[in-house]
Formats: sequence, structure tokens, C-alpha cells
Amino acid sequence: MRLHLTTFLLFLSATLWAQTPDIESCYKQIDQAIAESPRYVAQREAKITSARHAFEQTTGRQKYEEGYRLYELYRPFVSDSAIWFIRQCIMLAEQLGDQSASVRCRSQLAIRCTNIGMYDEALNILDSIRLPDPIDQDALGMYYEAYNGVYSELSYYTRLADMQKSYLDKAYYYERLMYGKLPPTYEACFLKREQRAQGEGDLKTSMAINDEWLKTVEPGSHPYAMVALYRYIEYKLQGDSTQMMFWLTESVLADIRNAAMDQGSMWELANELMLKGDIDRASHYISYTSDCANRYGSRQRNWQISPLLSQIAKNYKAQSERTTHQLWMTLAAISVLALLLLVALFLVHRRNKQLDTARNTLKTFNDELAEANSQLATQKDELAALNSQLSTLNSQLTESNRVKEEYIGRFMSLCAQYIDKLDNYRKMVNKKMKNKELEDLFRMSKSTELKEKELEELYENFDTVFLHLFPNFIDDFNALLQPEMQIHPKENRLTTDIRIFALIRLGFEDSSKIAEFLHYSVNTIYNYRARIKNGALGNREQFEAKVKTL
Repeated sequence: MRLHLTTFLLFLSATLWAQTPDIESCYKQIDQAIAESPRYVAQREAKITSARHAFEQTTGRQKYEEGYRLYELYRPFVSDSAIWFIRQCIMLAEQLGDQSASVRCRSQLAIRCTNIGMYDEALNILDSIRLPDPIDQDALGMYYEAYNGVYSELSYYTRLADMQKSYLDKAYYYERLMYGKLPPTYEACFLKREQRAQGEGDLKTSMAINDEWLKTVEPGSHPYAMVALYRYIEYKLQGDSTQMMFWLTESVLADIRNAAMDQGSMWELANELMLKGDIDRASHYISYTSDCANRYGSRQRNWQISPLLSQIAKNYKAQSERTTHQLWMTLAAISVLALLLLVALFLVHRRNKQLDTARNTLKTFNDELAEANSQLATQKDELAALNSQLSTLNSQLTESNRVKEEYIGRFMSLCAQYIDKLDNYRKMVNKKMKNKELEDLFRMSKSTELKEKELEELYENFDTVFLHLFPNFIDDFNALLQPEMQIHPKENRLTTDIRIFALIRLGFEDSSKIAEFLHYSVNTIYNYRARIKNGALGNREQFEAKVKTL
């Protein structure tokens, strides 16, 4: 009674948890279980070693029992060894004169042959059995189960319609006989009843059968893997993708943790992941289950896995080609940007030389003017007025040169920084290409984070240089506005409104040029200018002219 209560509580807790399963967490558990699979295999091999020792040390009925135990241990682990030990059990049963045990073991041998695709051998074994009278009912039930299994498989794989019908009729005939001999809680009875209800479209009945079956197995055991696999099929037929993936991963985990090499659930999981586009994980899982199938020695499982392996490889190649193409496009764009930066550096250098020449010419002109001014002392008043005008012009030119020198110096520094950044970016891309981290490159190429960061840095540099050149600009600018329209930005930073008029102060009057620099639309710049001018003290039409003199 206590065992049934514990099983029920475990089932209830699993049911409640599965209402909102975290599938990604299930995948992580599977990855961890695969990493630990050598430990699970070692545990099963330790049990086999112990059973082999007992088998070799005993005789008679006990030797038969130990041999059958070894068959059960090898049954999901290594097909050839399982077949060898069940054949040993047949010989031991014959020696003991236990005909029912002989029928049971021969039936199990036929079932093993069926599971690995040896259908002719399975039929020959079954046809050679002579049923004793009397016979144990469980042995007779297994005999019918074996016939049902081989004819079910033949009906599934044959391409001839008339043969398929014949096989199905025979499978159904032996299925009914099996129900009459085996207990209702026997695994094959649950399995066949659920399959038949699914085939008839009665999903309510098939789910009820699975619920009943689930109560009879221990969570995490090897029989639990089979129940969970068919529960996955139930939810798949119902269209519940979340629950179906949860129960499929439960089946996979049970197989791995019980060191089962004959894995149907892992193959199903790899197929589902491939259909969802998760090629990397599907490839990892199908490779693992392929290794298990090779160790188990099942032709049938390898037939199922081979087409999926081929499809995954094809999808993997297509994905790799797309990523490589995107990477080359990115590298081409970076190369073009680097070339444009080199051209810009050349133009700036040439412009700087022109400014130096103009500065020297202006200095020479000022020297000549001073000499002429000393010689024309008699024309002091007129020359004083002219000198005042020239001084004003000189101050403006000096200020212009100072502004240009400051911005050119900062521009050269930024260009150098951008070249370094581009080179570092190139090195990072090259490194990731070598490491085949194509997914990271693809994600980086889609992101706009780099552009936004660089724009923020550009505006910060502009604000710093401008406030260095015109430290009183914000106060003087607010003095031109009504009190409620005045703007008080954070220290050492300009707001968008002030930044627009800072550009006007530097000579950018065209809204399209300002919009291009600030990455706004022309209409947005026009609205900013109009709103600020509406809050001006005095004549709004003269506001921008006053800003230019600040």
C-alpha cells in the first residue's frame, strides 16, 4: 500500500511540474546526462559483471535464473550479448525439462530478432516452437506477443498492399490471443492497447491508457522511458508542443541514465529539433544516439538514423554557407569604411596645409600693415578706423583658426581612434572566423549597438570641444530667451536644442546639414529652431543672428 502511495505522489508531483515545463532546462539536463553517460554505462557494466560471476558459479535452476537476469541486463544494452544469453537460457531450460521456460526464452529470442530487423529469423524461431501441454500462461502470452511483434513490423515496412493487409490481420489475431494470456498491466498489453486507440483516433481513451500505464512504472526507470515516449506521442497528436517536448525529454533522460543503447526517444528528439531549426543540438544528439545504436548492434535503428544524419548534415552545410556569405559581406563593408577613412585623412591633411599657408599670409599682411601704419602717421584718424576694422577681421580670423585647429585636432584624434577600432574589429572578426564562431558574428552584424555607442561618443566629443571654445555660451544663450524657455543642461553636456544653435554659431545654417550631423529629420530640426525662436526676448527674426555673435 505504501509503495502504491509513493508512486502516486511521484506521479502527481511530475504531473503538476509538467504543467509549465522549462524545456530549455530539460535540454541542459540531457546535455549533462550525456556528459555523465560513461558513469551510467559503468554502473550497468558493474551489474553485468556481478551477474556473470553468479552465472558462472551456479548450476541448475539458479544458473537459468542468473542467465535470464543477464539477458534482461543486456536487452537494452548490447543486442548480441542479449541474444547469446537468451540462447543459453533455452539450453538450460531444455536441460531442466522446463518446456514453458523454453517457450518463454524462444519467444524472447524472436522478439530480440524482430527488434533488430531480423524478421525471417524471428518467424523461423516461432514456427519451430512446439507448444507443450500444459504450458505456463505467461509463456504462452509471450509466444503470442512475439508473433504479434514480427507481423506488426512486417506490415509497417512492406510496400505491397495485399501483404500489408495479411500481416495486419495476423498481428491483430495474435494481439487478441495475447490479451487473453498476459495480465492487463503487462507492458506489451498497455502498448498495444494505446497504439490501437491512437490508430482509431480515440485520443481520450489512448491518454487514459497511458495514465494507467504511467502509474505502474517507477519514475526514471527504463520502463518509464517507454511510457514517457508514448506520452510524447499522445501530446503530439493533440498538438500540445510544450507538453510533448517535455515528455520526450523525460524519455531521453530515462534512457541515458539507465545506459539504454537502444534509444528511440533520442532519435525522435533530434528529428524534432531539426524541424525547429536547432541544427547544432540536433546534430549533437543524433551523433550520440548513432554511437549508442552502433554499440547496441541494431540494423533497424541505424536505418532510422541514417536519413536524419544526412538531412542534418545538409542543413548544417546550408547554414554554414549563409553565415560565411554574411561574414564576407561584413568584411567588405569594413574594408570600404577603412578606405573612406584614409581618403578623409588625406583631405584633412591637405586642408590643414592650406590653413597654415593662409595663416602665414595673414601674418605677413598684418606685419606690412603695421609698417604702413607707422609710416602714415599723418593719416592717423583714417588709418585708426581702418586698423580697427582690420583688427576685428583679424580677431574673427584668429577665432576661426582657433576653432578650426581645435576641431581639426579633435577630428584627427577621432580618425586615429576609429582606425584603431576598425583594426581591432577586424582582428576580432578574423579570430572568430578562425574559431568558427559564426553565430556570434551573425548576431554582432545584426546589432545597432555599435552605431549608437559611436554616435553618443561623437556628441560627447562635440559638446566637450564646443564648451571648451565657448565656455559662456549656455549662459549667453539663455540670456536671449524668456525665463520659462531657458535651458539648463547637465554639466559639460548640451541638449539637442542647444546643440542645434551651437552648430549655427559655428556657421551651419542649413537645416539639412544640421539634421545630417545630428541624425534627425529636416522637419525635426526646423521644429526645434522654430520653438526656440518663439521663446526669444525681443525680435524673433534677429535671434539666430544674435546667437552667431555669442
